[in-house]
Amino acid sequence: MLTPYSDVEQSDAITASTQRWVEHVVIGLNLCPFAKAVQVKRQIRYAVTASESADQLLSELEHELEVLVAADVAAVETTLLIHPLVMSEFIDYHFFMDEAVATLKRLDIVGTLQIAGFHPQYQFAGTDSDDMGNFTNRSPHPMLHLLRESSVQMAVTAFPNASDIFDSNIVKLRRLGYEGWRKL
Repeated sequence: MLTPYSDVEQSDAITASTQRWVEHVVIGLNLCPFAKAVQVKRQIRYAVTASESADQLLSELEHELEVLVAADVAAVETTLLIHPLVMSEFIDYHFFMDEAVATLKRLDIVGTLQIAGFHPQYQFAGTDSDDMGNFTNRSPHPMLHLLRESSVQMAVTAFPNASDIFDSNIVKLRRLGYEGWRKL
């Protein structure tokens, strides 16, 4: 069960900024060609938690994984678990991802669900922090994207050059540049 915000307005603002990011960045720049359909069908679950520790977040993650497994795919295709109060430093978040994947294994749902990471300071190994390629995974708040493996496989099968998405996104963002990113 999600640790609720005492301030509903703040939780709503966090959800709204994440929805704008999905609309303007993820869909607007076509960083994920599969995102538009689930957004139009309102199949994205936005779960905001007030967790303040790694242990609390792991508990929330486990709950959200179970919710997604149990949910009807027509109602909930994917979940964004947004955790603005914990893992604000990217290095902490980076190491937490190992624990998140271990949770998939512990729940025996590897192959059923997968987790992708997004963070305001996201940085791929071997890149400078200001490399525009990092912006493919930069989000307004730290979040864990919970995805159904079967849906990912169907999307990849339907998209002829799915393996090229990552590289083309980096090229796209480098062309956009910092000024374009700020305007966006």
